[in-house]
Amino acid sequence: MSIACCIPVVECVYCLACVRWAWRRCIYTAGYESENWGLATSEEFDPVPRLCRIILANYEDDLHNPIWEPPGGYGLDPDWMMVKKNHEHTGGRSSPYLIYIDHKNADVVLAIRGLNLAIESDYAVLLDNKLGQTKFCGGYVHNGLLKAAQWVFDTECGVLRELIEKNPNYRLTFAGHSLGAGIVALMTIYALQNRGRLGNIERKRIRCFAVAPPRCMSLNLAVRYADVINSVVLQDDFLPRTTMALEDVFKSLICFPCLLCIMCLKDTCTLEEKVLKDPRRLYAPGRLYHIVERRPLRIGRFPPIVRTAVPVDGRFEHMVLSCNATADHAIIWIERESQRAFDLMLANDRMMEIPGEQRMERKESLAREHSQEYEAALQRAVALDIPHAQASYGTFLDAEEGETSGGSSSGTAAAAAATSSSWSFGKMRERLDSFVDRMFDVDEFGHMVFKKSVP
Repeated sequence: MSIACCIPVVECVYCLACVRWAWRRCIYTAGYESENWGLATSEEFDPVPRLCRIILANYEDDLHNPIWEPPGGYGLDPDWMMVKKNHEHTGGRSSPYLIYIDHKNADVVLAIRGLNLAIESDYAVLLDNKLGQTKFCGGYVHNGLLKAAQWVFDTECGVLRELIEKNPNYRLTFAGHSLGAGIVALMTIYALQNRGRLGNIERKRIRCFAVAPPRCMSLNLAVRYADVINSVVLQDDFLPRTTMALEDVFKSLICFPCLLCIMCLKDTCTLEEKVLKDPRRLYAPGRLYHIVERRPLRIGRFPPIVRTAVPVDGRFEHMVLSCNATADHAIIWIERESQRAFDLMLANDRMMEIPGEQRMERKESLAREHSQEYEAALQRAVALDIPHAQASYGTFLDAEEGETSGGSSSGTAAAAAATSSSWSFGKMRERLDSFVDRMFDVDEFGHMVFKKSVP
């Protein structure tokens, strides 16, 4: 009898737990994931809208007579287009791509478009993967995307090398959207391993912008190459958060809300420690730029802000129950919102009336902060005992070399925590000193006074 009386109580507790879980998932928004990240500056975010327009140019048959150009046009000179290949040229081994030499911005750009829902070969590339199938450069990567990246690089490295040698001060930029974002992210790693084929170009001249990327590399690679690979994600975009097999995703597109609910339940019931310790699990690559334009329980879009970080844990790990999960994946929306965000950054800079000399100092400070943040991420990866991760660049172990022992890991973790703490204090001190130098002067009596130029 007593047991029978307990059953309704257990049922009530279970129902309350389910309601609490559903409520928390429904009010969970993508803005929470990046709420503790720093704000991006106009200098570092400047290439994003321009590269989005170059990616969009892949959809045009003739740039002299464009049909699908965004508001304001592409801003491209058709005569600077060196290579443009469609599905017939690639033979289904990659999405269409182009090579554009941007003389205005001293940039050689290889841009790959996203998935074409009407082309079967694009699905074949994206679905050609199984968990832990392919090891590359000391980590795990997406098999189909790696093969596509190697094919594009092997096909075009001669053209790229010629353009780089003719323009020794230009940067080499790989850019892509969706399927193309995964390809260029892995192509960047492949190019860094084969810089001799590009005329021994310096590492600092190579960079990548992956727009709305799929999860294509293991966590140690995602953090290791965060100094050259940048991922751009618009608010609730589903693809960088999709942890289940992509094959199941596309099979379930008819009932996409059901799929989101199942994935949310799966993510909620999976322990974070177990997730981080799985070396085969794939992640969005590199440094993350998160464009946030909506707020919970609010209607409409707000002025977009861009947050950036090199996170180790909390790297877009949870699906967002949102009606915009698929719309935020569209390159048209990403280009539009990134341009809005960049215009707001420029407006704020003009309001602050930053002199040219201080702007140059800010660029140098930004590069220094990114380097420190990158090193801190490496330290954080070691502290969390991420498989194949070590504290300094270039020392990630290949699988053949084995993993570090538990004892050495604990010692390294303690050192990593100390280094991370000292890094945070040093960065805070440096910012405070910079603020004081900008706002105050020392008068003839040795007292600190406000600068006259500062209102």
